[in-house]
Amino acid sequence: MMNKRRMTGILLAVGLLSCSLSLAPSIAAAQSVDPHATESKAERDARMGWWRDARFGMFIHWGLYAVPGGVWGNKNGYGEWIMNSAKIPVAEYAALSAKFNPTQFNADTWVSVAKAAGMKYIVMTAKHHDGFAMYRTAVDGYNIYDATPLKRDPISEMTAASKKAGVKFGVYYSQAQDWHHAGGAAYGGHWDKAQDGDLHEYVRTVAAPQVAELLTKYNPDVLWWDTPVGMSPDDIKSLTAGFAAHPKLIANNRLGNGVKCDTETPEQYIPPKGFPGKDWETCMTINDHWGYCASDTHFKSPVTLIHNLVDVASKGGNYLLNVGPDATGTIPQPEIDALLAVGAWLKLNGESIYGTTASPLDRLPKNVRITTRGTKLYLHVFDWKDGVTLPGLVTEVDSATTLVGNVKLGVTKSVDGVTSIAAPSTPDAADTVVVLKLKGPIEVKPVSLAIRPSADGSFGLTADAAELVGAMQLEGSPSNIGYWTNVHDTASWEVVTPATGGNYTVSLEYACDRGSGGSKFEIVASTTRVSGVVEDTGSWGVYKTVTMPGTVSLPGGTSKVSIEARTMPHGAVMNLRRVVLTPAK
Repeated sequence: MMNKRRMTGILLAVGLLSCSLSLAPSIAAAQSVDPHATESKAERDARMGWWRDARFGMFIHWGLYAVPGGVWGNKNGYGEWIMNSAKIPVAEYAALSAKFNPTQFNADTWVSVAKAAGMKYIVMTAKHHDGFAMYRTAVDGYNIYDATPLKRDPISEMTAASKKAGVKFGVYYSQAQDWHHAGGAAYGGHWDKAQDGDLHEYVRTVAAPQVAELLTKYNPDVLWWDTPVGMSPDDIKSLTAGFAAHPKLIANNRLGNGVKCDTETPEQYIPPKGFPGKDWETCMTINDHWGYCASDTHFKSPVTLIHNLVDVASKGGNYLLNVGPDATGTIPQPEIDALLAVGAWLKLNGESIYGTTASPLDRLPKNVRITTRGTKLYLHVFDWKDGVTLPGLVTEVDSATTLVGNVKLGVTKSVDGVTSIAAPSTPDAADTVVVLKLKGPIEVKPVSLAIRPSADGSFGLTADAAELVGAMQLEGSPSNIGYWTNVHDTASWEVVTPATGGNYTVSLEYACDRGSGGSKFEIVASTTRVSGVVEDTGSWGVYKTVTMPGTVSLPGGTSKVSIEARTMPHGAVMNLRRVVLTPAK
């Protein structure tokens, strides 16, 4: 997996390759190796149907890295990347297999936890970047059956247990990055001569044969690729050679060489607008690591997990939530407890998640999400403090009732067309689901958030009023724009200026962690712009207000103001709360 850690509002890359590191192919080359390039829409819809309905799945990162549990020498805090991060020699790391005897592993128990959590599918690591196979492979002896005292095949057992429980099962496979086998790729370069070799020969002799085994022996529902650095068209052809015999297989977009496959895979964040028109899945850790790390007790609360699931579903995506079992084969109890709490909520409210589609309404209040089924809207209300209003809903509401308890709620519509829902007497502490039955097909209208000047003529451009493009997202209270880890992401606002227009000074309220400053950015207003450089504020949560040199000009009427990064030397730009335009004197 991509090893990214959460830093109070910003996602920092700690070291892995994303799809952008694969070789840039021609479009024709990408199409020639795409196993589903000629698939019709009807065929795709049929193949993706169960996956779209599922909405919630379990990711399992389990491997040899569970033995050190995040500790190597006098350093702590590693996860599944411990071999790379600590630069452990190949032979020394491989010796851990003699200590790996997870006798507590029970596939039925793991699957029962996933099912009780309301998860509809499971994806488990068959081989991670350390090159150790978690199934019995004939390619070589570096696998859990041949190299450990356990002498069992967890992938086989999980396949059988999932089928018995009616849960879909898939496998994760690191097809290019492999720190054990000669020729496998390694982020940051090899550190042991035993790793040296030819990548394409590695794919031909190790990766492709293992993928063929996985497809033939286990017939997985999902094949989850990762880190496609250096993949060539011939590599892709060899990796997908068995796809024809598995026409229902679903694969993600990390295969390589420009092959899109089936699903987008945002990692550790929820994109502000999802991926309209595409199938997508946010994968996320339940704490701060994918693999087991004994010292990592930063577990997400059940409320956070419920809100994440709802947020993802409201944007038309799936939520693939990871657990990291330990070296005994046990999922940590805090992870199980949190999952079971989510499952208890889903048992009552699952109708509003499974088989639903994205919200038809944009610009919702930050305390509300919507999922849709036919002419029903499911309002997910995280809190009622600021009330519930639905700007842009044209269709009249026939009734509003709570999903749990069927309590009827009052509905009003203002003269400007904003629908309001009255609060129930006993709201759910995590998320109250309200079912809106509409009187006809859903009809909505765009909602403008055009910002007008305050009494002193200034414009306060707040984070929650911004139009976000890219992977940025809102977080916190008061809201800030965080996860600005792509230099091409932008935030913009629509403003309405008096007829005469005017010149404005620009100030920003932002935070930036120590050592992460230095990004260059511009505020663009109509045809004018001012430039600045992000300064360290000491933390992602410590904000300062900075006034930029120069002024920008806005014409009379409606225009656009945006903030755009130009350089990003340290993996993230800033956490931004607001931009203020003040009339220049």
